Amino acid sequence: MDKLLELLKGIRPDVDFETETALIDDGILDSFDVVSIISELDDEFGVQIRIAELDPDNFNSLQSIWNLVQKLKSN
Repeated sequence: MDKLLELLKGIRPDVDFETETALIDDGILDSFDVVSIISELDDEFGVQIRIAELDPDNFNSLQSIWNLVQKLKSN
């Protein structure tokens, strides 16, 4: 998860990803941030986010993004 945290901080260094739990719901991340995250997840972890995974719940926190990565890596 440290790699993911580093990746996220590279995209949005102003966000405390370790404590935020409503990144999408509170408007902390916008659509451009999500697109950047998706691209970086593909580059770093080799996972491709499908439309079905573009649920805000999958991007609301560090843990939810990590869970998505782990789920996609196991498929």
